[in-house]
Amino acid sequence: MNILFSGNDRVFDGVLTCMLSILKRTEVKEPFSFYVMTMDVSHLKPEYVPISEARISYLDMIAKRYHEQNRVIRLDVTELYQQEFANSPNEQCYCSPYTLLRLFLDMIPDIPDKMLYLDVDIMFNRDIALLYNHDVTEYEYAAARDHYGKYLLNPNYINAGVLLFNVKKIKETGLLVKARKLIKTKKLMFADQDAIYKSTTKKLMLPQYFNDQKFLHKHTVVRHFSKRLFYFPYPHTENVKQWQLSRMYRLFGYTQFDDILYEYLYWKGKYEHEMES
Repeated sequence: MNILFSGNDRVFDGVLTCMLSILKRTEVKEPFSFYVMTMDVSHLKPEYVPISEARISYLDMIAKRYHEQNRVIRLDVTELYQQEFANSPNEQCYCSPYTLLRLFLDMIPDIPDKMLYLDVDIMFNRDIALLYNHDVTEYEYAAARDHYGKYLLNPNYINAGVLLFNVKKIKETGLLVKARKLIKTKKLMFADQDAIYKSTTKKLMLPQYFNDQKFLHKHTVVRHFSKRLFYFPYPHTENVKQWQLSRMYRLFGYTQFDDILYEYLYWKGKYEHEMES
C-alpha cells in the first residue's frame, strides 16, 4: 500500500500520528510505502523549510518496527515547485503552498499506479484496507464529499484531504496537468482542492465515513481533524489537531485513539531526547 503526505518540517507530529493509526489499526500483512513530499520555500516564510532527513529516518525506523519492509521516503520537490508555481496566483493560498504539492504526483519518476494521498491531520479509526481496496480502475480518484462544501458549493464537491489516486488514469486524462494550469492562471478559493475538482473527468464518490470532518462514529474509517464550526456557546470555528492532545481531549473527549497517542508521545519524547543529547 502506498501512502502520500506533504508538508514542511512541522508535519512530523501529523505524519507520525497518522502513520501509527494506520499501522495499529490495519490487519493486512503487506508492507507500506509512506512518501512525504516536501520543499524549501523559506523565502515565503521562515518556517517553510523541508522536513529533515533525520525526521524521515526516525519515521522509517518506527515504521519498520511493524514490518521490516515498511519504508518512509522523502521527496524534495523544491525545483518542481519553483518551475511550476513560483509567483502563481495561489502561492499565498488559504492553507499553505505545501497543499499544492500533491499536484506534482504525475511528474515524480517511479511513482506507483495507486496512491492514497492523506492530509496529516487524519487518524484511522478502522482498517485502511476498507478504503485502499476500492477499485478505482475506471476512475481518476476516489474521494468523499466535503462536509460543508456539499451544502454550500455543490452536492458532489469533494474534500481533497483523502484522495485515492489512480496515477495511471490521471496521466492518461491529464487531470493534474489541467489542475496545475488552473493554479498558475486563476486565483481559486480553495486552491488545490478547487483545481482538482474542476479538472476531474471521472471520480468515485465515497461515503462520508471515509473522510469524517466533523464527527467520529463507530463506523468512521477516517477522522479528519479539519477546521469545523461550533454553535455553542456562540458560533465559532475551531481547528484542533490530533497531536494537540489537551485541546483535542477537552473539545472532543475522544478515547478511541488513546493507544495510538500514547505511542506517539513515547516516540516523540524519545526523538526530542536524542536530538538534545
